[in-house]
Amino acid sequence: MIKLRTLSSLAVACLVLVLCVMAATPSRAQTFTTLTNFNGDNGSTPWAPIIQGTDGNFYGVTEYGGAYSGGTVFKITPGGGLTNLYNFSNDAFPFGPLVQATDGNFYGTTTAGNTWGTVFKITKKGKLTTLHTFNGTDGSTPYAALIQAANGNLYGTTYNGGASNICPYDYGCGTIFKITKKGQLTTLYSFGGPDGENPFAGLLQATDGNFYGTTSKGGTNGYGTVFKITSKGALTTLHSFEGNDGESPSAGLIQAADGNFYGTASGGGDGNGTVFKITAAGTLTALYSFEGTNGIGPDSGLIQATDANFYLTTDFGGIAEPNCSFDSCGMLFELTPGDTLTALYSFEGTDGANPYAGLLQSTNGSFYGTTLAGGTTGSGTIFSLSTGLGPFVETEPISGRLGAKVIILGTDLTGATSVSFNGIQATFKIVSSSEIKTQVPVDATTGTVEVTTPVGTLKSNVAFRVTQ
Repeated sequence: MIKLRTLSSLAVACLVLVLCVMAATPSRAQTFTTLTNFNGDNGSTPWAPIIQGTDGNFYGVTEYGGAYSGGTVFKITPGGGLTNLYNFSNDAFPFGPLVQATDGNFYGTTTAGNTWGTVFKITKKGKLTTLHTFNGTDGSTPYAALIQAANGNLYGTTYNGGASNICPYDYGCGTIFKITKKGQLTTLYSFGGPDGENPFAGLLQATDGNFYGTTSKGGTNGYGTVFKITSKGALTTLHSFEGNDGESPSAGLIQAADGNFYGTASGGGDGNGTVFKITAAGTLTALYSFEGTNGIGPDSGLIQATDANFYLTTDFGGIAEPNCSFDSCGMLFELTPGDTLTALYSFEGTDGANPYAGLLQSTNGSFYGTTLAGGTTGSGTIFSLSTGLGPFVETEPISGRLGAKVIILGTDLTGATSVSFNGIQATFKIVSSSEIKTQVPVDATTGTVEVTTPVGTLKSNVAFRVTQ
């Protein structure tokens, strides 16, 4: 393993050599597979990560391509079978990922569509309903994903729009909003510059019930911020980036098992982005600074996998390839809590290029992601990476009151004999091999959810938080 912050020029050269060897003979018994090549007709340029649905398949969007060149919504099986569920008109352009709510439907946004962007709902069968069309004053250009909060409502951000007119072109500095599943939208906050500008990423609801996020610009130094906002719209700026600790964070935050928040900034540090940790009180620590040879542009943010390590991608960096932007196609990394970064894979172009969206860990243990370019036609790919991690279960949502309905996602759940919340047994119904419906049992406390199956016990990837 290589600590990238302390690399000398000789070590950098050695890293490049290691990457070249790794491309031919990957270490750590990992298996990389290109599952699908986009070709324009079935979609093009998938900026967003895919999500795992309750049926065990994956769902996502492409910004361009499809029947009308305005982007698509697609479904893909773990084996790579792709189905086009919806074709947007030529002025829609969905950019952010989908979220599957507890009603089983998917919710997402388009960045254009009637000029300012929309919020939509789509069923598993591809029936789409536009829930809200932004008008500028209530927001504009929603690039990020929505999240479903513990109260059942959806929350999101818009890059432009809002009440403030001090940002360029008078489009507004961006907003934070709440929207019900029926389409009633409430603008919770309009950014004004000193408190941040242009939130490119979505929100995270933390264990304290508040929402946390980033803005890509604004703040004290103009380099972006980290903020906290309550469900009623009271915002606190936790940190203004200074450049040396990061610049222009375009990805959202995660709350790790240690309770702290982790994220990435696409610029700053040594010039090519940083990985940082920030406490709920706002104390920020820059963990890594990308130098170019070890990756460029960690726009995707992080995920914490079941081995407690973090995984991320960089848009560029890796083995020099003539068909890639800046002569490099991007990389996949593992970061340990002990601050050791390991390069897992370097894209070559034919297998995909520029993994902007980051990674998803499926309940089968493997990682899945997209590249916005490369592949057989240059329109992007969907890939999987297996590193030997085993299966687990995931709850939707990850918190709730006693008696609240919970969906458990998993693999091979048929024949499950028990479900427990931190040791307290729960009643449950097996819907399919990938889905169990249950309720938070009386006397349950915050902790791990476990599902006992004929082949063993599966544990949740994060602790389920029991709320009051």
